[in-house]
Amino acid sequence: MKKGLLITLGVIVLVVLFGALVFGGVYNNLVTKEEGVNSAWSQVENVYQRRADLVPNLVATVKGYAAHEKETLQNVVEARSKISKMNISPEMLNNPDSLAKFQEAQTQLTSALSRLLVVVERYPNLKASQNFLALQTQLEGTENRITVERKRFNEAAQDFNAFRRRFPNIIAAKVMGFKNKAYFQADQDAKTVPQVKF
Repeated sequence: MKKGLLITLGVIVLVVLFGALVFGGVYNNLVTKEEGVNSAWSQVENVYQRRADLVPNLVATVKGYAAHEKETLQNVVEARSKISKMNISPEMLNNPDSLAKFQEAQTQLTSALSRLLVVVERYPNLKASQNFLALQTQLEGTENRITVERKRFNEAAQDFNAFRRRFPNIIAAKVMGFKNKAYFQADQDAKTVPQVKF
């Protein structure tokens, strides 16, 4: 009888030990993948901050040439100000609504900057200014970086979400409080095909 009890206890201990090892491995992988998402998010914030830092210089340069374009300049300044007042935190990545609000604010700044660049077309001296050309080049490079970093963030979020949803990972994720990460989505305007008229 004692031998059977010892074997049963041994099997139970092995099962519990195996379960703990699996659970620990899943937990460690979730932590690693979540840190990958957070790191990708930091890079997104980094390039958005670079753009926000370029805006005052761009506005100041344009202001000297286009003083009567106050509304356009004001829209750029207000859009940048709105972004700087947003509370950006890693918790935002677990909430698609918060990320959508952040994305909407960035879209407004992108739109305001696009209108500013259209205004610039009316000022040939400004377009030829070395300061403006340097700022425009930096801004274009920054927009490209934003696209790349958003793509990398979405890839990291997809990797995390897929790993989290697999069995038995989903059990450990729920027990430990790991939630799906939100994705950057295409702007609503991107779904409309532009009309080209000559």
